[in-house]
Amino acid sequence: MSLNSENTVFCLTLGCSKNSVDSERIAGMLRTAGFKMVPEVELAENAIINTCGFIRSAVEENIAAILDLVELKSSGNLKRVGVVGCLVSRYGEELSKNIPEVDFWARCEEHDVIMRALSADTIHLECNRSNTTNRYLLQGVSRHVRYLKISEGCNNSCSYCTIPSIKGALRSRPIDVTVKEAMDLVRDGAREICLIAQDLTAYGDDRGESHGLITLLDELESSLPVDVWLRMLYLQPYRVDRKLLERVANGRQVLPYLDIPIQHSSHKILNLMNRGSDPEDLFCIFETARAIRSDFALRTTCMIGFPGESRADFDDLLRFIERVRFDRVGAFVFSPEEGTPASSLPGQVAERTKTSRLERLMSLQEEISLSRQMLFVGKEMDVLIDSIDECGEAEGRSYREAPDVDGLIELRISGEKFCVGDKVRVVITDAYEHDLTAEPVYEHRPGA
Repeated sequence: MSLNSENTVFCLTLGCSKNSVDSERIAGMLRTAGFKMVPEVELAENAIINTCGFIRSAVEENIAAILDLVELKSSGNLKRVGVVGCLVSRYGEELSKNIPEVDFWARCEEHDVIMRALSADTIHLECNRSNTTNRYLLQGVSRHVRYLKISEGCNNSCSYCTIPSIKGALRSRPIDVTVKEAMDLVRDGAREICLIAQDLTAYGDDRGESHGLITLLDELESSLPVDVWLRMLYLQPYRVDRKLLERVANGRQVLPYLDIPIQHSSHKILNLMNRGSDPEDLFCIFETARAIRSDFALRTTCMIGFPGESRADFDDLLRFIERVRFDRVGAFVFSPEEGTPASSLPGQVAERTKTSRLERLMSLQEEISLSRQMLFVGKEMDVLIDSIDECGEAEGRSYREAPDVDGLIELRISGEKFCVGDKVRVVITDAYEHDLTAEPVYEHRPGA
């Protein structure tokens, strides 16, 4: 413990990219208040775990991580343990009774609780309240790819989802604050900024704004350097209209990449999910996107085995996927979550059936993905380099690949003076179900 002092803090982030943004904000507040963030728990006096409570498997994983930190405290290797975030918002009272060794609990956005629990200087706390864009890059987070959370909460009422009960109603961040944070991220080295929220397309609805997301895109593009990519993730389908599709297709920095989770295509299942979507309206979104721009990258998410899903319903989903021909599909099996209407619906699907259907869907999508990938062989693309090894092998992504969830583009750059975060013009040489291979096509220009 000789390396530690009372103002050292280790922050462990579990869950999605939205949690990572929250952790960076917490770390930024603590740094301003005089705390030192350390990359390993062994170097810390204080440990904070930012939790996820979205689904049952995440809850179990998070509780195990909390118990690991509590054990370190019990053995004298930590002074204080704090648990914050979604799991606390969902199960805080129950957890505090069952794990009394935890020193403090804070729900989502309860930053005051964290600062007071660590005896932070209240002057610095007041400063941080007025500087909501202050973020600190934590260990393991890419400097050139950053996430920008534009709103919190959700007004949708999907029957399977716990988010509204955890996060509350929609709260859009002010445009000027959001743009300032984006500019700060660029100054800190960001070359790609991913816009995230529970529902991007609802941005500004709580302020009565029409097409608030388009207004935000306009402000970001006019404020940021022209070589910074803007990628949108998590677009609710029933708010995606032609105006938004055309704005994305004609964007200067906004990438022609759409991540629109449909969850299903059966009219019956969509109604049970309370998704507010009609199957033909769903198809029209993707048909219109490809009519506007044939190389639109389309990604979706599907839920398999929702209560009442018959074989006919599942076959309908397969036909829908074949018809649209998504570039990427993420799929997961339904998990009944405590407190949601879907958890008590009749017609629960057997786990064995869910698994079998998931395998069939992903097998179909692999064939479709490969055919979409093959369309780009021989074409030139801009690639953002994410990593370079000692042998000169690099991995990067084009507009078609979102970080962490899609494939990669592999290219050999031995002898070239490339750096992580550079953009390189390449020609695609080969295609696989998930990844592509490429070669640089012109002399390297840093930051091109």
